[in-house]
Amino acid sequence: MLHIAQPRRFSVKKIVLIFMALALVVAGGYILLLALTPNIPAFYPSKPMDVTALAAPKQTENRIIIPAINVNIPYASDGQAALDRGAWWRNPQNGNPEKGGNFIIAAHRFSIQPTPQATVIKSPFYHLDKLKMDDPIIVDYNGKRYGYKISKIYSVAPTQTEIEAPSDTPKMTLYSCELEGAEAGRVVFDAAFVGEVTLK
Repeated sequence: MLHIAQPRRFSVKKIVLIFMALALVVAGGYILLLALTPNIPAFYPSKPMDVTALAAPKQTENRIIIPAINVNIPYASDGQAALDRGAWWRNPQNGNPEKGGNFIIAAHRFSIQPTPQATVIKSPFYHLDKLKMDDPIIVDYNGKRYGYKISKIYSVAPTQTEIEAPSDTPKMTLYSCELEGAEAGRVVFDAAFVGEVTLK
């Protein structure tokens, strides 16, 4: 008796399983891309910025600029809203570039977001580990531009809030979480006040 082989047919269950497996692979690859985004030059330039090309400071927008790691973001004192836009100016009563004291700036180290561009925006301090002693930090404040120079680099536990204490000496305290997360501690940069600067 002649037997004709029937073509195999994928069942609906198999098709659904294959589709789900492919979707998981694609989603996993995309999440990996988001996690690696701050290390991809197309999203985050690896060369220091050209400070001579910076726009003049604006009276209406305060900014912090760290040329060595291509940071140029706004800062404000309104907590989580400031972190979502750039950096948080903590305890403004403790200091600012104009009056001296301890000028304290904090921002996210790494915050994974739905797109690579959003991940970069929400992870402005990702490359803090690349900063070195004497690296400059530029601050636009109330329409004027001021300079600081990194004078100390260290880590503290999350509970060591004394880094935000008032200071008689004008300085900046810049900090963020360790890459391992907030519970791992904070990486802190003290920066000495240089004065008002003009970039040429």
